[in-house]
Amino acid sequence: MEAAKELGQRIRSLRKLRKVSLKNLAKLLKVDPAHVSRIESGKVPPSAKLLDRIAKVLHTRREELHVLAGSLPKDVARIFAEHPKEAVAVVRKSFKVYRIPEPHGPLTPSDETEQGSYRAFRLIDLFAGAGGFSLGFARSGIFRSVFANDFDPWSVKTYNANFGEHCVAGDINELLARKDFVIPAGDVVIGGPPCQGFSLLNKQRATDSRKQLWVAFMEVVKRVRPLAYVMENVSELLASFEFQQIRKMSENLGYKVVADVLNAADYGVPERRKRAIVVASRVGVPQLPKPTHADPAKKGSLFASGLLPWESVRRGIGDLPVPEGTEIRVGKADPPMDLHFGRTPTKESLIRYKCIPEGGNRFDLQRKRPDLTPGCWIRKKSGGTDLFGRLWWDRPAFTIRTEFFKPEKGRYLHPAQHRPITHREAARLQSFPDDFIFHGTKIAVAMQIGNAVPPILAQRIAESLAATLDSGLAVESQVFAAAS
Repeated sequence: MEAAKELGQRIRSLRKLRKVSLKNLAKLLKVDPAHVSRIESGKVPPSAKLLDRIAKVLHTRREELHVLAGSLPKDVARIFAEHPKEAVAVVRKSFKVYRIPEPHGPLTPSDETEQGSYRAFRLIDLFAGAGGFSLGFARSGIFRSVFANDFDPWSVKTYNANFGEHCVAGDINELLARKDFVIPAGDVVIGGPPCQGFSLLNKQRATDSRKQLWVAFMEVVKRVRPLAYVMENVSELLASFEFQQIRKMSENLGYKVVADVLNAADYGVPERRKRAIVVASRVGVPQLPKPTHADPAKKGSLFASGLLPWESVRRGIGDLPVPEGTEIRVGKADPPMDLHFGRTPTKESLIRYKCIPEGGNRFDLQRKRPDLTPGCWIRKKSGGTDLFGRLWWDRPAFTIRTEFFKPEKGRYLHPAQHRPITHREAARLQSFPDDFIFHGTKIAVAMQIGNAVPPILAQRIAESLAATLDSGLAVESQVFAAAS
């Protein structure tokens, strides 16, 4: 019962920190107040589902509460089972509890929420898409979305279904040009201006107008004056002239800037996805998150460095059954099956699929069935090793793009079954939870999944940024108190 008492004490302290009465918490959880009282006193443990709801209502990390309840996350439990001595040594050497920041000073005035009155970092998400970036920040337990924008109506519907009706549809430049448009106050601005203008896959990138959408992002920063901002884009951004302009403009506005290319697999996402991350803050020195995972091929140094091995495709999608049907069933079937549907390949396509072994690619098809290999592939003697590729079970996926349902576009064949990965599998490999609601056609949902910032990577960024803001605000408060 010691675990139940410790868990109950933590829930009570979080409730008081958030200034939520026991009665109101019970109302939000849709349970009897007496049951909440018994949980807080350690007399009864909450169910796993109720624990998840408590974490959501009190804006804290569900992993923390589950650990206190005595149930380790699956990836951590696996590591302890496979390497008990090494894992325990790492925990004892480097264990620290991430502190949820206390309500801070006048830079972030109190926000009224349905949970009560407390101060949280208010989040503005631009070019928000489905909301993968916002989801990661929200799951840190420290940020609350207050405004979002995207040009795509389906993405806006998806965002609002998951975060509340505050995502506005429309061209951000047109919104900014309107005299009646007012952006709400925010502490942090995040977003990924469309990256096609910088991508090496874009042959017209030198003159692509989408390279200038960062200007709208920075205009919002200029108007809102947030404590910090985070920008995500393709790796090529950091070598561009535009990035030098972004850095110069940020420094002129009083922000300190750090930027680097992060690999999502290094932060627990079962996908090798490299993206440029720019973090700027005006209340402290920003830091990029430290990796939590690493390539298991280097496992000799993993535990010495306190790192877990990369997550794999098997751990991401290995428990899913064979897909059913060929259509989206959101609202008609429970997750994960609502997005776990197949296609109707031709007989020729099936033969091609069967030529590709696990980890194989178009060269295997060319070797086995040159008569079924497109001529352009035969003429291309090098490069394109991911085209018509099959995933490995025990490695992370490669970048999930918007056309993951087309094997000719990349390494998107299922590791064992003769088919491309499904929308649900792609969403999981991007680290979206099954209960995240997507709206739209099959193509629209695929675009939302492929364009998203992986939520787990976003959460690691959010936690690192929260620590920067927390310490920066504390220093400012001390300076203010001394001056007074």
